[in-house]
Amino acid sequence: MSNPTVICETSLGTFEAEIFLDKMPATAKNFLDLAEQGFYDGLHFHRVIKEFMCQFGCPYSRDPQSPRAGTGGPPHGCIPDEFPEDARLSNETGTLSMANTGEPDSGGSQFFINTVHNDFLDWFTPGRSRHPVFGRVAKGMEVVTAIECTPTDMNDRPVTPVQMIRITVKKQA
Repeated sequence: MSNPTVICETSLGTFEAEIFLDKMPATAKNFLDLAEQGFYDGLHFHRVIKEFMCQFGCPYSRDPQSPRAGTGGPPHGCIPDEFPEDARLSNETGTLSMANTGEPDSGGSQFFINTVHNDFLDWFTPGRSRHPVFGRVAKGMEVVTAIECTPTDMNDRPVTPVQMIRITVKKQA
């Protein structure tokens, strides 16, 4: 059985990502469930930092100008951290990683796409950052680069909003 793929249609183009259900079952299932429920459809990237990452998944970002964008989570609450010893996946360029508040078990709906290799965010390296990787962009990295390069304000919010039109889960073969 292969891992599921999601098709992410944004206002700047479409990219596809493999979701590591085999290595990160709880985190991946949470993301896939939210995608299948349409939770992400219509939200906006609320934090974009060139040569770092593009963050997405806050329900308050439905309004791209909301001052609360970046502070919300999924309707069912946070999920437990998942750090399996046999899945030491690094925050490499193009990987999807669970965002959190910095506190244990505070991830939920928000995630980010690494636009460079951010190994200091790996859960298995020394330090407080603990962001588990649960997917990887498989096609359309140029779209992620376009999102990364969009002009932002002093709060790292895109000046021209970048919307996730829809995320579709491709059925496994």
